[in-house]
Amino acid sequence: MGSKKEMALQVNISTQELWEEMLSSKGLTVVDVYQGWCGPCKPVVSLFQKMRIEVGLDLLHFALAEADCLDVLEKYRGRCEPTFLFYAGGELVALVRGANAPLLQKTIREQLQAEKIVLAEGRERRVIEDEALSDEDECFSHEKEDGDDEDAVSSEKACTLAVIKPDAVVHGKTDEIITKIQEAGFDILTNEERDMREAEMRLFYQHRAGEEAFEKLVHHMCSGPSHLLNLTRTEGTEDVVTAWQTLMGPCDPDVARREQPGSLRAQYGTEMPFNAVHGSRDSEDARRELALLFPSFKFSDQVPEAPLGLEAEGEGAGEALCSPEDVDKAACDQAEAVR
Repeated sequence: MGSKKEMALQVNISTQELWEEMLSSKGLTVVDVYQGWCGPCKPVVSLFQKMRIEVGLDLLHFALAEADCLDVLEKYRGRCEPTFLFYAGGELVALVRGANAPLLQKTIREQLQAEKIVLAEGRERRVIEDEALSDEDECFSHEKEDGDDEDAVSSEKACTLAVIKPDAVVHGKTDEIITKIQEAGFDILTNEERDMREAEMRLFYQHRAGEEAFEKLVHHMCSGPSHLLNLTRTEGTEDVVTAWQTLMGPCDPDVARREQPGSLRAQYGTEMPFNAVHGSRDSEDARRELALLFPSFKFSDQVPEAPLGLEAEGEGAGEALCSPEDVDKAACDQAEAVR
């Protein structure tokens, strides 16, 4: 009996035709992308059943897709972490990595509400790109094909990290900030909501370990969910790291309000360290931070030249800097070092 309910709840997508049929479904579809050797993520089934009962059958759908069975999911193959893709109108609108039930529930509600508004008012969907599905973004390519040198060095493919901090998230400013980011000409390749771990944040801010405010900063970043954004830029001549720094404004919200009143920190920050957003300091920092918070992130084999300051130097240039296991070990080591 339980098996039949589970099959009815999540449609199994095993062919390209079924995938395209799923993309054409009205409403929101949540796809559990899984590996054949470990199977679908069973712990979330009860949550999906609850959500289906709560919101009804018309606009919310659930599906299963084995990565090895579909070419469109080729770059998800071999990943042990569960991945949930959210599709609406044939477009990817959100994703969640890991069996995080509270985050899945929150994302389903938010995206379903957003899709209802799109259908009722004709608004444009907020579409994202996941690096695992984006064949066009060479900064995420797992291997470089012959003849792709020009794309790989394109300045439009440089990436940087942006973090919407817990103080902005808890006050419900996430959507406003994301809208301003997109209006400023940035493309959001990945958008994840995540609760940060203490050891992870100690390593992330290790360059500030000697500062008096270090403990307060780490505590703040672990006090609630953050939104992690992987940004690129296709407009203007300014590189993505500098452009994001400009949009954020000075680190101190009081200074930002005096000097750059239109900046994000001026509008959404209150006082240090509650300054709403974080950004990488430079291109080298962007590489380190992306490797730490997005361990599956892959840089292109050939990095951009001097205009972007992304010269291939140091360990990890042109590839992911570290594995998830390396990050966890380093984070633990750093946590012990600064205590």
